[in-house]
Amino acid sequence: MTNEDIQVPGGDEPSLPEIKYNIGANKLNEYNWLADLPFDERCNQVVEVRFKNTRKGFYRNINEIRLEVDDIVAVEASPGHDIGYVSMTGFLVMEQLKKMKIRPVLDEMKKVYRKARPVDLQKWEEAKKLEDHTMLRSRKIAENLGLAMKIGDVEYQGDKTKAIFYYLADERVDFRQLIKVLAEEFHIRIEMRQIGARQEAGRIGGIGTCGRELCCSTHVTNFMSVTTSHARYQDLSLNPQKLAGQCGKLKCCLNYELDCYIDAQKEYPSREVPLELASGTAYFMKMEVHTGIYWYSTDQRMAVNMTAVPVARVREIIQLNRKGIKPDNLLAIPANNTIGKGNDLLLQNSGLTRFETKSNPREGRGRNKPFPRRNEKKKQ
Repeated sequence: MTNEDIQVPGGDEPSLPEIKYNIGANKLNEYNWLADLPFDERCNQVVEVRFKNTRKGFYRNINEIRLEVDDIVAVEASPGHDIGYVSMTGFLVMEQLKKMKIRPVLDEMKKVYRKARPVDLQKWEEAKKLEDHTMLRSRKIAENLGLAMKIGDVEYQGDKTKAIFYYLADERVDFRQLIKVLAEEFHIRIEMRQIGARQEAGRIGGIGTCGRELCCSTHVTNFMSVTTSHARYQDLSLNPQKLAGQCGKLKCCLNYELDCYIDAQKEYPSREVPLELASGTAYFMKMEVHTGIYWYSTDQRMAVNMTAVPVARVREIIQLNRKGIKPDNLLAIPANNTIGKGNDLLLQNSGLTRFETKSNPREGRGRNKPFPRRNEKKKQ
C-alpha cells in the first residue's frame, strides 16, 4: 500500500496537522552565514535533514526540489521512508561535509523523495503519539527479562514500520530475546541504539548549578571527553559533588575556558619547585592564573603564613637558587605593602562607606537633645 492509497474516512481532504516550531529555538539549528550568496542549483544536490534525538543525515535531492530550511520532507529509509526537517541547504552543506571529513558519493547517498504531503504528516503524527506508550511498555518487558538496561526513548519512523529504541547500560547487554519480544508486541522492525548519560540528560533537560538551562539540552551536540586534569589546569577544587553535572559525569563546561587557562600558564614557572630562602623553604599552595600570582606557605602540608608572590618574582628566585643564592624575603618590596591589581578606581576604593559623606555639626550648637516620649509625664 502506498501513501496515495491512504485516505481519510468520509472522503474529506486531509488537513495539515498543527506543528508548532519556532525558528532558532531548536538546538540542532545551524546559523547560515552564507545566506547572502546567490542561489546555485549545483549546491542544492545535497541537503541535511534532522530528526529526533540529535539524529541528522545528508540526503541527495534527486528531483531538484527547491528546498528551504524547516521544510518537512520525505526521505529514503531502510525500509520505507522517514519524515524530517531540512536543517541545512546550499553552500553551507558543502562546508559542513568538509568539516565532518565526509566525501559524499552521490550514487550511494539516500534520496529525498518529495516534500511531505498531508497524508505523510498525518501518519507521522500518529507514529509520534505511540512513542510514549511504546517506551513504557518496553521498559516493563526489559525488566521482566532481567536485563540491566534502561530504555530512555523511542523514535518511530515516519511510516510506522520501524522504531529506534535508545537505551542506557553500564555493561554489555544481550538483547536478542528483547528484540524478538518487542517485534511480536508492536509488529514493527526494531533497532537498538545505546546512548550515554550526557545524551540522556540533554534529552530530559533541566537547570544547572549556574541557574541556566543545561548546555546539553540547548546547544551542545558533540560531547567531548572531560577529565579531572581539566579542573587541575583551572585550579579548581577536586570535589566530585561540585564538578559533576546532573548526568553524574564531569560538567561539559569545564572545556569552555580550558584553552584560555592553558595559554596563560605556558610561560609560568614550575609549581613543583620549592623556593629556598635564607629563613627557610616556601612551598607552593595555590595560584591565581589570570592575575599571575603564586601563593606560598612555610609548611609543605598545610597553609601557614600564606604569601602572595608575583610570577616574575618566583622566576627570579628560582634563578637565584640555581646559582646557590638564597634571598632574604619572598617579596622584593616590603611586606607591609600590598600587591597592586591594576589602576581601577572601583577596586582601589571598594570600602562600604565610600559613598557616605561626613557632615560636621554647626558651631554654637550643642548635642541634639532626645525627643520627649509621649507617655512620659512632666515633672512638677
